[in-house]
Amino acid sequence: MTVTGLVKAEVMGEFDRAAPHYDRLVGLDPGYHAHLRSAAGLVARAVGPGARVLDAGCGTGASTQALLSMLVDPEIVAVDASAGMIDVARRKPWPDSVRFVAAAIDDLPGLPALGVAGTVDAVFAAYLLRNVPDPDTTLAALRGLLRPGGVLVLHDYSLAERPLPRLTWTAVCCSAIIPAAWLVSGDTRLYRYLWRSVREFDSPSRLRRRLLDAGFTRVSEHPARGWHRGILHTITATAPPGPRGTAP
Repeated sequence: MTVTGLVKAEVMGEFDRAAPHYDRLVGLDPGYHAHLRSAAGLVARAVGPGARVLDAGCGTGASTQALLSMLVDPEIVAVDASAGMIDVARRKPWPDSVRFVAAAIDDLPGLPALGVAGTVDAVFAAYLLRNVPDPDTTLAALRGLLRPGGVLVLHDYSLAERPLPRLTWTAVCCSAIIPAAWLVSGDTRLYRYLWRSVREFDSPSRLRRRLLDAGFTRVSEHPARGWHRGILHTITATAPPGPRGTAP
């Protein structure tokens, strides 16, 4: 299966190769970590102390750190399909309440040893859904991992249905992100893919509809401000009250 011209294995391979430089590149965006913390704050509003949280698509651990900074004594299972990203994340200092797992999100419901199916209070998925082969399959997997009434917080680039966000995204990628990738790593393939993947991904309204079609309820949109306005969105949704996140 392809994702904007790359087969799934190629996308993961590109993330593996980019992993050693990834933190440096995202750090060039002064709002990157602040936006992650703001999105993690929506998780914190929905759960209490000691919550069990799945950090889906954790990358090198920036989203994991955002969760730790906003939640009170959480237990975090951080998962990513890129072994390279997980390796970088594991080398950082973490409390014992954080566990990193190299696995595809769609495989998690079938991993009973992980013990997360139907037990997670919240899922935080930052920059994940755009990079999976089948978003609907992934949403079904995430819904099955949440406890009844658990919250899903999606944080991703999703271009509003207006010309300006699309023009701004292309201008930023071509003038800053892709050249910075070349300077830092000498390789721009992943970041050219990321530029295209955002342009081809759901609009915010389409993403909300996708969540409703997947059986989630109470879907709400939280757009970013500044130059990210119309480009970066956080969307919250709630798993229905049936067993293991399924409809009654």
